[in-house]
Amino acid sequence: MGRLTYGSLFAGVGGFDLGFDAVGWDCKFQVEWDKNCQSVLKKHWPNVPKHEDVRDVNGAELTPVDLISFGSPCQDLSVAGKRSGLDGERSGLYFEGIRIIKEMRDATNGQYPKWAIWENVPGALTSNKGNDFAEVINQMANIGALGIEWHILDAQWFGVAQRRRRVFVIACWDA
Repeated sequence: MGRLTYGSLFAGVGGFDLGFDAVGWDCKFQVEWDKNCQSVLKKHWPNVPKHEDVRDVNGAELTPVDLISFGSPCQDLSVAGKRSGLDGERSGLYFEGIRIIKEMRDATNGQYPKWAIWENVPGALTSNKGNDFAEVINQMANIGALGIEWHILDAQWFGVAQRRRRVFVIACWDA
């Protein structure tokens, strides 16, 4: 069996990517619009195809991968923001991640990706009285996820000297 593969949407500076690389996975693509983040990605993953705007990416045209990770913008979900939720211009980009996953699954007859991981702020759980988080789960189920689980993890318990809580949702299409 070959190495497991992943693609990274909203890649930032590659936090997810570093973790997957550390356990032997192969990165097949990265999507990130921020120029400063792109320069970091180009330095650490010079041979990985880069795409700038998630809205311009077609999942059917990407290299199929076992897992897609995406931490879509949090500003509209955060308790520190205006709380416009998934209707917000930035946090609404979540739906672009779902679109890309669906396009890849359709193009591969449901074979890829087998998993997706979505990461965001805990405010996603309470935004719009919890309806935004319900929509996150429903969207994954609507594109065929067989199992969906979530948990809040705090970076302080993983060797980081700060409290940084995040919700992680894992969706599985692999039977």
